[in-house]
Amino acid sequence: LSLYLLYIMKNAFNSRGFVFLLVSPNSFFFLGHMTDLINTEKDLVVSLKDYIKAEESKLEQIKKWAEKLDQLTATATKDPEGFLGHPVNAFKLMKRLNTEWGELESLVLKDMSDGFISNMTIQRQFFPNDEDQTGAAKALLRLQDTYNLDTDTLSRGNLPGVKHKSFLTAEDCFELGKIAYTEADYYHTELWMEQALKQLDEGEVSSADKVYILDYLSYAVYQQGDLGKAMALTRRLLELDPEHQRANGNMKYFEYIMAKEKEANKSSTDSEEQQEKETEVKKKDYLPERRKYEMLCRGEGLKMTPRRQKRLFCRYYDGNRNPRYILGPVKQEDEWDKPRIVRFLDIISDEEIETVKELAKPRLSRATVHDPETGKLTTAHYRVSKSAWLSGYESPVVSRINTRIQDLTGLDVSTAEELQVSGSVALLLDASHQFSTSPRWVDGLCLLTWGNRIATWLFYMSDVSAGGATVFPEVGASVWPRKGTAVFWYNLFPSGEGDYSTRHAACPVLVGNKWVSNKWLHERGQEFRRPCTLSELE
Repeated sequence: LSLYLLYIMKNAFNSRGFVFLLVSPNSFFFLGHMTDLINTEKDLVVSLKDYIKAEESKLEQIKKWAEKLDQLTATATKDPEGFLGHPVNAFKLMKRLNTEWGELESLVLKDMSDGFISNMTIQRQFFPNDEDQTGAAKALLRLQDTYNLDTDTLSRGNLPGVKHKSFLTAEDCFELGKIAYTEADYYHTELWMEQALKQLDEGEVSSADKVYILDYLSYAVYQQGDLGKAMALTRRLLELDPEHQRANGNMKYFEYIMAKEKEANKSSTDSEEQQEKETEVKKKDYLPERRKYEMLCRGEGLKMTPRRQKRLFCRYYDGNRNPRYILGPVKQEDEWDKPRIVRFLDIISDEEIETVKELAKPRLSRATVHDPETGKLTTAHYRVSKSAWLSGYESPVVSRINTRIQDLTGLDVSTAEELQVSGSVALLLDASHQFSTSPRWVDGLCLLTWGNRIATWLFYMSDVSAGGATVFPEVGASVWPRKGTAVFWYNLFPSGEGDYSTRHAACPVLVGNKWVSNKWLHERGQEFRRPCTLSELE
């Protein structure tokens, strides 16, 4: 699916001029909108077929006219003076050049199918733009890193759980490499340029040019410090195009650098030892939380010991003897012990899910975060979901869902945020940072009024074929999406201090579609529902 999204964006945008795409600052196509693009493309194909038929009919007329004139001009050019000696021929020549060629020009320029051109013009405003296409390409690179996929696997579309297999052409691989190059991401540039080259070497017919690929590839390799490989690639480029100006210049520069390095190596070996130490430091400094996050997304994270697993149970839960659930308790199971994460099963029906999705679709927009410097809401590169907020008063279904959350958590939802419907969300801590006496805003809510986010309720509204887990890097927990279920946890200790073990992140969806909705509950109103304890440490 990820490959197909990139394919749709790439081809839709190619029709109007092209720069090759996880984050676009103001615009990002959520999968719910991508389904509309599929229908749009289908309509355009139907219009295009009608246009082709009309153009074929037009070309038949032009072809007959050309054949007639071909015979006529062939005769006339053999004896121009004799031909024009006939007054009728002279008149018809004037008539053809003055009238008939003008009619032919109008026929050639005429749009035989107004439907396609007008439809194309109207639909073009809904097409993805540069940022969307760039976002789709970056998302593909993010999937590659998160799920540890090699370029060949991704290019061939050999992903788990796929229904509609798709693949990347050498040209697609080249464009992905170019996107990485423009971002100075030479690691991915090398991977995808090599994949493009490999597919061309295997005989794939493509418009991609090996010279251009080698040009990008050699520079990306050089930027990563492999001078010998960069020189070998540049030599291969010069074999294809000996007059390539940049390659010839690069080759001279590479040879100069190589000579200097040889001199330096002769004089001292200390630099090598220093370089090894610096490399080791870089390895140690490389984002340990990011590595842990990616491992958890792949299901390779910390495993709970058998002793801890024995403490996890499943049960029928009545919301602490809530009247609505005494006779019909819900199914609840423990997902994790510390922090305690519980899952409610069959807690939202398919009908309710569809209603929530339909209410949310028209208003989906990029999720925002609080900027501590400006105090304003802004989009962030690490948070790329599209979200919508639904109030209880606008739909009885949303109101019923809010009541259900209140009954089963025992917390007051009158001070909670509206129901947020979204796709994947990035690494976040649902409790805000340290509470202060000055006004503080998070997603449009003043924390002085409602306090911090005490708890999180998260609905899973779709199954996901591969990927899409909610992971907690601090404790090594992975919670996988299951349609119709919800998970719940507290973000604050009873003392009111933030529980940093609840820091969580949404893993990108590898194959499939992910819909979630969440309810953030706040401190105010919970004083007697979840009272603080006498110990500050609890």
